[in-house]
Amino acid sequence: MNSLEAFNQRLRVLEDREAIRDLIASYGPLADIGDAPAIAALWTDDGVYEIVGFAPARGHAAIAALIEGPIHQALMADGCAHVLGPVAVTLEGDHALARGHSVVFCNGANGFEARRVSANRWALARTAGGAYGGWRVVHRANALLNGEAAARILLTPPIERHQL
Repeated sequence: MNSLEAFNQRLRVLEDREAIRDLIASYGPLADIGDAPAIAALWTDDGVYEIVGFAPARGHAAIAALIEGPIHQALMADGCAHVLGPVAVTLEGDHALARGHSVVFCNGANGFEARRVSANRWALARTAGGAYGGWRVVHRANALLNGEAAARILLTPPIERHQL
């Protein structure tokens, strides 16, 4: 590989990581304004949003229903902020894994308080075109950081293929 090819390869990795981080960062503001179709569009057609302790939402209609449902609408009515922290991104060709935290802040009698602090694992795939460099969510798993193993598992780095 010549230096131009190596440069282009490194640039593609940086662009992919930035597109994935943009996609994940867009989730919070879209959730806060209740834009269910835009949130659903972040996922592949058969994508899954799994919140540990609840039934997984599979496909655009089910994912949009989470945002349109009474629990999320009540959060919005009281005032909420979905904040997603920086994510660690592992790329492997047209697939990626991102790990990080999210906090849902809710407005209450004493101002904003953290209502839900969670670990997140995002599996993503590059698709044909579209926003975010074509990257879309295949599966997002979210688990409360409540001391149980589920959250720690989501934050565990993937085993790289060259490590045996």
